[in-house]
Amino acid sequence: MSLKEKTISGFTWSFIDVISGQVLVFIIGIILARLLTPSEFGLIGMTTIFMTLSESIIDSGFGQALVRKQNCTQKDFSTVFYFNLVVGIALATLLFVSAGSIAHFFNENHLKPVLQVVSLGLIIKSFSIIQSVILIKKIDFKIQTKISVIASLGSGMVGIFLAYRGFGVWSLVAKYLLNLTLISTLLWFFTSWRPIKQFSRDSFKELFSFGSKLLVSNLINRLYDNIYLLVIGKFFSSTELGYYTRAVQFKDLFAKKLTSVIQRVSYPTLASIQDDETRLKEYYRILIKSNMLIVFILSLGLISTAEPLIVFLIGEKWLPAVPFVRLLSIAGIFFPIQEINKNMLKVKGLSSTILRLEIVLKIISVPIIILGVFLGINYLVTGLILISFISYMAIGFYSGRTIEYHLSKQIGDIATSFIVCAFSALIAFLLLIPFKYSPGVTLLLQLTIYAILAIALFEIIRLHEYKVLKNILLDRVRVLFKRKKR
Repeated sequence: MSLKEKTISGFTWSFIDVISGQVLVFIIGIILARLLTPSEFGLIGMTTIFMTLSESIIDSGFGQALVRKQNCTQKDFSTVFYFNLVVGIALATLLFVSAGSIAHFFNENHLKPVLQVVSLGLIIKSFSIIQSVILIKKIDFKIQTKISVIASLGSGMVGIFLAYRGFGVWSLVAKYLLNLTLISTLLWFFTSWRPIKQFSRDSFKELFSFGSKLLVSNLINRLYDNIYLLVIGKFFSSTELGYYTRAVQFKDLFAKKLTSVIQRVSYPTLASIQDDETRLKEYYRILIKSNMLIVFILSLGLISTAEPLIVFLIGEKWLPAVPFVRLLSIAGIFFPIQEINKNMLKVKGLSSTILRLEIVLKIISVPIIILGVFLGINYLVTGLILISFISYMAIGFYSGRTIEYHLSKQIGDIATSFIVCAFSALIAFLLLIPFKYSPGVTLLLQLTIYAILAIALFEIIRLHEYKVLKNILLDRVRVLFKRKKR
């Protein structure tokens, strides 16, 4: 299979993985949102910052170092496996012991037992990181798609049952742990790799020299990504945190989950051709143009339809989450292209540059966050837009310079698709303001107007990346129909 075929296949299966998994998670989330309260979701949100930071430490950048390394040995994989496992156990123990102090910080007594039980997820996750890395190196996401769907469905059904039976926040805890357990178990079942009884210091030093900088960078990034959970939980209320976390889930349905597709496929693809400057630049530009088109279509559509979407799906009690959804979606537009640019810096081995950028950017964000605490939660979330834009400009500047695809050229390449999507979303929003339909009817009409207008404009201007994506989609549909006829 050629690199182009592997890339398209990887994107297809990774996209199916994320979309199918997210559709299930989204549907399950809707049901749980109707059964549970915003404060119960807020309680789980308070555990998120500690879990995500711990997960970054467990991986320590080794996963990306293994993906980048051309010829990994069994010794490399086993060394990282044992490191992941030991660190996972240590961090789970630390969280268990410190749960009381964390609960006291948030002034939430119910948080202590929740965090103690949730911490077990760190041990479960550490068992299967290498299996996932091996599949990513092969650009093989078909197996991961199956695993993701099975785990999401199984854990979701259990979570819904427990919520219906009145277990409250514990239904979310059970769903989280069961999802990790199913993923870990199935990865061991579907992959043949098993660790050998060897830990190599040389292998550890080699991988850590690259991964350590990514570790610090990821920690800073994860801390920043979750600092809003910490700040809102501390200075506002668990209910407002619940609205915020629900808004994040709506936003992540498009921007962040699509970014995970881009990262999982683009990094190993770009790494495999890192020595061919011409092909590297060509693929880099294609990745940015095609993926940002998808980001614009989905994110701007969400901004336009946020109110009827939320009311229709999870009820009026979640209406205060609408402004958060819109603000977070605007900020989220810059995230995918920022991560593509960051992948290029990784491919070029510039992990130290990434680290320096993350440190400077997070220092800049501190006064914006502090100002938001004093002005109010809406201003706090609005600050994310400014921070996200500044981050893209800085990372895009350095990555573009490494391969002669400068920031001005990037912006020029994606400007047309943004203008078309923004115009279509605005018209779809404004046309229905004078009318008072039910949330379901309003949502359907807005989506229809948005889709028809955007497609018509793309067809008229004949945007290249639109035609490429349309042809890929049509080819996949034809293949599917041929298989059914057989």
